[in-house]
Amino acid sequence: MGHVSLSANPEIYGDETVALVEAFQRARGLVITGEVDELTWSRLVEAGWRLGQRLLFLAQPCLRGDDVADLQVRLAQLGFNPGRIDGIFGPILEEAIIEFQRNCAIGVNGTLTRETLNELIRVSPSVPSRNLVTDARDLAGFDTEHNGPIIICGPNPLRELVTRALETEYLTLSLDAASTEQIAIIANENRAIVVLSLATLDGADGDDTVHFHYWASYRSYSRRGERLASAIAARLSQNEHPLRVELTGMALPILRETQMTTLHIEVGTHNEKGLHDLAQAISTVVLEVIHR
Repeated sequence: MGHVSLSANPEIYGDETVALVEAFQRARGLVITGEVDELTWSRLVEAGWRLGQRLLFLAQPCLRGDDVADLQVRLAQLGFNPGRIDGIFGPILEEAIIEFQRNCAIGVNGTLTRETLNELIRVSPSVPSRNLVTDARDLAGFDTEHNGPIIICGPNPLRELVTRALETEYLTLSLDAASTEQIAIIANENRAIVVLSLATLDGADGDDTVHFHYWASYRSYSRRGERLASAIAARLSQNEHPLRVELTGMALPILRETQMTTLHIEVGTHNEKGLHDLAQAISTVVLEVIHR
């Protein structure tokens, strides 16, 4: 996993362990707390899997882990489209394995069997390549078949303002009191074109600050998410009293589970004008991107 404890007292959760947990959270795009919460623990478990340690196939719930991400990367290096490199074994990855098996004239079942793994290792580049077909497709603007609603969720007063600004121009769903899993299911089943997840930024440092988070992990990131966040930030900079803006790629659950362009927006301002300016910037840029 890349994080080794050198502590003489491994049973003590001291400063050194906290630092190691923080390093892991930082590397995995999680909120840095130094605490092993449920999300951090699940990502630690996923980080323990290595390609070849288990059969990989489409299951319910989906198999997750670093071995799945490694499989996705290897297929993407060879020109097969496994979907976003997210460490989740979904239907697109199954189709990529089937295509690989057909091309290699081996048993076609969509499962990473020992035979399939051996063939994959045999034809994989001997020198690690940064050229992934998923990156090329994202850069070229492919995989844009999502044409469903804009989904806005999260317990923040900005949700109502953004919904009001968008719903006159485009089909919009505002979700309240739904879990991340429920939001992702609704978004994916409805092939939402964009998901905007809103949260409140706590603490004194959050005053007049807004954080935009887009998907980033496993050697990949959402170029469309980054561009959307950057465009909103640029629009905000034109205001007379601009908010302080931070853009960060992360692997938060809402960003990982949704298959379309998703932004998780943490809002620190409670100023009415600041909220209206932010809602206007978000809605204007989102509509521009969709209509484009």
